[in-house]
Amino acid sequence: MTSLRSCFGPILGLLFWGGLGLGIGLSSAPAVALAADDDAIVAELKAGGERLVAAFNAGKVAETAAFFLTKGEWIDEEGTVYQGKEQIEEVLKAYFEKFPGAKMGLEVESVRVVGPVAIEEGSRTMTGGKAGGEAIIRYIAVYAKSDAGWRIASVRDFADDPAPTAHDHLAPLSWLVGDWVNEGSGMVVKISYKWSEDTNFLLGDYNITSGETVVMKSTQRIGWDPLTGKVKSWMFDADGGYATAEWTQLEEGWVLKSSAVLPDGQTGSATIAVTASDAARFNMKGTERIVGDARDDDFDITVVRQAPAAGAKDGKAASGAAAPAAGK
Repeated sequence: MTSLRSCFGPILGLLFWGGLGLGIGLSSAPAVALAADDDAIVAELKAGGERLVAAFNAGKVAETAAFFLTKGEWIDEEGTVYQGKEQIEEVLKAYFEKFPGAKMGLEVESVRVVGPVAIEEGSRTMTGGKAGGEAIIRYIAVYAKSDAGWRIASVRDFADDPAPTAHDHLAPLSWLVGDWVNEGSGMVVKISYKWSEDTNFLLGDYNITSGETVVMKSTQRIGWDPLTGKVKSWMFDADGGYATAEWTQLEEGWVLKSSAVLPDGQTGSATIAVTASDAARFNMKGTERIVGDARDDDFDITVVRQAPAAGAKDGKAASGAAAPAAGK
């Protein structure tokens, strides 16, 4: 969804009052049951909203602003207060000049009559007319009865941005995309990451060779786990082993808590720290490595985007060590 908020600025928040839009509806399950007199108030508010719709959609500034009390206020989602019908009319005029043809859709969720006022809660969807795009904003409006009927005394807006997608949660790991390599101890580790077709997962291929011999091949899928609210990865080795890991982002990088199952049925676990030094290299440090009932050695390797320069000492990368079995 394209947000109008960035191009409309604070003017966008002015479009808040009950009934403003392409349609006016009251949720079938209000938060509080209404008495008979309250039903009459809701009906009056709805009728007034319908008149307001016609005024707004026709671009009639004075008629639209007249639905506020003389000293009515509007507080936008950033906390800016617009005080008085005259100031609101000025903002409306500027809005209509800049964005002709904008329309509103409203979803009224509840209306509560509290003493001399009515409190309405809901959300509105606005399309930008010729400007295009769409925005959703939640609001709470307070109405007071005046000689001219029910008018807006105060309204407060709240941003109702869409929830982050799985892709959004993985964005801090987008730097992984590309081809990587580490050489050491006679082994070459090649790693390649790319986005899945739906961009909701990062897909990794690990290929470890010693000379012409393939030591290990593994595939990895990194995604967002909505159950735990964490980034999670799944690693599958060609020999039948597999591992999962939960990722936690810290200031210095990521920490993975990994659990593995080996082809022979043994289990393993490790803590792996992944730190990007720059756009061309990252470090992987494994500690607390347990395989079965025994402790395994720690490891500390550096992986680079390009192959090590020809003639590097002993043909090793900066780490001088080969990677352990992938995902373990």
